[in-house]
Amino acid sequence: MARSSAAYDHQATSATTIYRDTYYDSLDRSLTAIGRELRVRTVTSNEGRHVLLTHKSPMVDEASHSKPEDETEVADAEAIDTILRSLGYNPYISFEKYCTNWQFQARGRAMLATMVTVPELDGTFLEIETIVDSLDQLPAALEAVRLQMYDLGITEDDLSTMDYTEAVTEHRDHQRPTNP
Repeated sequence: MARSSAAYDHQATSATTIYRDTYYDSLDRSLTAIGRELRVRTVTSNEGRHVLLTHKSPMVDEASHSKPEDETEVADAEAIDTILRSLGYNPYISFEKYCTNWQFQARGRAMLATMVTVPELDGTFLEIETIVDSLDQLPAALEAVRLQMYDLGITEDDLSTMDYTEAVTEHRDHQRPTNP
């Protein structure tokens, strides 16, 4: 992935951040069961710290696992944690992601490329995102993202649709000692 990093350094200025993500669900995991996610993300960077509350709807594209998101900044991570718990949503997984972000224009679209390292996982991951105003714009947006990846030499064989929550859970399950 180093070549991807160098390619973006020529297109845009990078910003390094640490994301502390906590995912919430009810005890019966009803949100997860229908493909929804509820996340509180604390972002720490050179510019300071801010907290985002995100709701992800079920995926709208099977190949990319794209999910519509609604996100808002909140003032206090502890307060939003208390509110979510009082509504019956409890943390079920938390982890950190070390990210370098590049914002740039490509193929007529504003894009965000993020190089991600999760300390618990092997490897480095590249995410490329763009925003659409409506689902009818999704095919063209996904094609623009795919072409951007191909320009970097990323092939279909390099792609993964595993969510970080799924990958971290799987890693932690393999780290647990088994009882004889």
